[in-house]
Order: sequence, then C-alpha cells, then structure tokens
Amino acid sequence: MTLADETRTAVDEAAAAIAAGEAVVYPTETVYGLGADATDAAAVDRVFAIKDRPRDKPLSVAFADRDHARQYTNPTDRELAFMKEFLPGPVTAVVDRDPTLPDTLTDGRPRVGVRIADNEVALALCGAAGPITATSANRSGEPSVRLPTELSASVRDEVGTIIDTGRTLGTESTVVDVETDAIIRRGALVDEIEAWLVDH
Repeated sequence: MTLADETRTAVDEAAAAIAAGEAVVYPTETVYGLGADATDAAAVDRVFAIKDRPRDKPLSVAFADRDHARQYTNPTDRELAFMKEFLPGPVTAVVDRDPTLPDTLTDGRPRVGVRIADNEVALALCGAAGPITATSANRSGEPSVRLPTELSASVRDEVGTIIDTGRTLGTESTVVDVETDAIIRRGALVDEIEAWLVDH
C-alpha cells in the first residue's frame, strides 16, 4: 500500500495520537470515523463521551485485515466465510469478541462488530495503531460526516487530529449478526448480504 507522503504523515500523526490515548477522525469508504485504541477502556470511554453516545449502544472495531480481526475475535466458520466475502467493504460483521477487547466497547455483551474498511487510509491507520474504534464521527443523533468541515465544533475540539482526504462517498455500513441472520442496520450492499445469508 503506497500512500502519498502528506497522507502517510497524517496517518503517522493519528497513530501517535491514538497511542497517547486520544481519539482521531479518519476517513472510510462510507463516512468519517472516530477512532481510538479499542483495547484501552479509557480511550473507548473517551469516544463515548465525545459522541455523547449512550453506553448501551456498542461500538464496533476496525481492523487492518481479516487476520488482524481474528487476533481479537472468535468468528465461527460461517462468520469467517461471510467476512471473506464482504470484508474489506462497507459491512460490519458481529462476532464473538476476545477478552482482550474491553467490556466498555459492548456494554459487557460477548459480541462485537468487526469493520474492515475498503479505504487505504483507514487500513493503514489500523495497521499502524492496532484495532481502533469504528463509529461515525458525529455526535449521537446528528448526521454522519462525509467532509471534515461538517464535524461539530465539540468533536473537532476534542480529537487529537483529523485525517482529511476530502469527501467520502458511501452510505453507512450494513451491520449483520451472521449467527442469527439478523440485519441490525441496513446500509450498503444490504441486498447482496441478504442473498448470501439465504444461500449459506
């Protein structure tokens, strides 16, 4: 993966901010995300606070690739097949989490959303910073952000840095619990996902 020097510098700065416990704003193929160290309960708490998000609404986790995700989650064979089909992509697969991911991510629930964005900047950041939170960079209840200029002032003030690569183009990811065939949130590729669940 080859990033432009300016973008690589922005990714390195964001990874350093995440390592210092801060949250950052980063692009995906859908909307801008709010990322912090997903293995650090205090950093996860900061994301909930920045978004003013209710604690009973779990956060998903972004990974660099499927092997990276398997270090922190325990998907079944069917869930792995689903992930191989749809990730990287605008899809979040809900699977069993490893205890290395803190309870605060999921309000103590045993399952967590896995996100592997089809975006080279997001993947580079996950590779540099480890698993990071994958949640839209808006305050709870406000519209998703597709340009950094759309960020609310409070989010902008509370993050360590913003990786600005211009407008993102997609709709939000579809969230799927493959084990129960449940579409938790309808978004990108939902027709293809529903067809896969029936066929498999």
